Amino acid sequence: MEYTIGTLVLFPAVAITAPLLVRAVSRWIAIPLVVFEILLGLLLGPAMLGWIVPDQLMAFLADFGLAMLFFLAGNEIDFRAIRGRPLTRAAIGWIISLAAGIGIAALLSPDLAAAGFIGIALTSTALGTIMPVLRDSGDLRTPFGISVIALGAIGEFGPLLAISLFLSGRSPLTAALVLVAFALIAGAAIWLAARGVGRRLHRIIGATMHTSGQFAVRLVVLVLVALIALSVELGLDILLGAFTAGVLYRLILSGAPDRDVEFIEGKVEALGYGFLVPIFFIATGVTFDLEALVGDVRTLVLLPVFLVLFLVVRGVPSMFAAPPGSSRRDLAATALFGATGLPIIVAVTAIGVDAGDLSSGTAAALVGAGMLSVLLFPLIALALHRPSADAPSRRAPDAPSPGVDDEHVPADD
Repeated sequence: MEYTIGTLVLFPAVAITAPLLVRAVSRWIAIPLVVFEILLGLLLGPAMLGWIVPDQLMAFLADFGLAMLFFLAGNEIDFRAIRGRPLTRAAIGWIISLAAGIGIAALLSPDLAAAGFIGIALTSTALGTIMPVLRDSGDLRTPFGISVIALGAIGEFGPLLAISLFLSGRSPLTAALVLVAFALIAGAAIWLAARGVGRRLHRIIGATMHTSGQFAVRLVVLVLVALIALSVELGLDILLGAFTAGVLYRLILSGAPDRDVEFIEGKVEALGYGFLVPIFFIATGVTFDLEALVGDVRTLVLLPVFLVLFLVVRGVPSMFAAPPGSSRRDLAATALFGATGLPIIVAVTAIGVDAGDLSSGTAAALVGAGMLSVLLFPLIALALHRPSADAPSRRAPDAPSPGVDDEHVPADD
């Protein structure tokens, strides 16, 4: 596998620098960590300084980082907390977004194939990006936070299903049958885990947490790789397998001692957010086609157009999932969080460019708009929502914490 010194040294250097920059500017403005990771990757990549050159090692680790991001998203969602009204309304809103996205994209695109890629990209929500923002603001367990998490869950899982059904190169019927086969296999594993089969592993997990065995972390890798392999074997997008793996692993840990679960989740988050996930976001900046974006005025104009379309296509329908009695400010904040997207956009545009259905300029405009959405929308949303210091007290009555078991509340990052 080919690699360069830039990949080996500069990637971890950027990963170290980004949180320091977040801390330095936090006294004035709360900028999400991924923004600095992407911008530093862009600065050091071929588009600007050229210190980091894309290579096979970077591509491999970036793909694994993206898969880990979706694994963590699936692992953090507590469907018991978002079931009912939040999840139902989020699903209805996403269906509206899908219809609007493909309809509007058909007017902007030269053909239906490109419209499909653009339309699906416009319907995504970056749950892995907005969840840390909600946690830091104290809104993770509130009715507002629960509604946003429901939006993020549907906004990541929905596009993955759409990719598998419509962008896999198969006929819709064949793609649906393959997807059903995946659902049956993954569903059987999830059902067994929910029935308590994984509890037999809890004693081994507890006994190896402080030894070189590290059974829990190795189990994460096995579950993640196994479901990714199943996705690849069935010709589905690997992110679908990664997301499902996160849900499955969460159920395997269900019922384990609280202290063990906290410790294990800390290790899994350290593996993901401390190593693999930053590589994906840095690589996004390194591989960003800045020349294709700024080389054509028409392409450059698409960037603000797509940013507005995120709000129209994804943001407006997201307000449907806001808690009852929400103020106008909270409705607007819900729309902004719902319209925040990047990982799915990167994945969809990469597939479109590889298939020859999406130009590199359009892909760069979509990814650039996604970067801006991550930078701007959460900041504006938090300003509108005005989270208070006692935000945890606004937790929904009798609602378990999203992303954790009823008995388990993880420590803050």
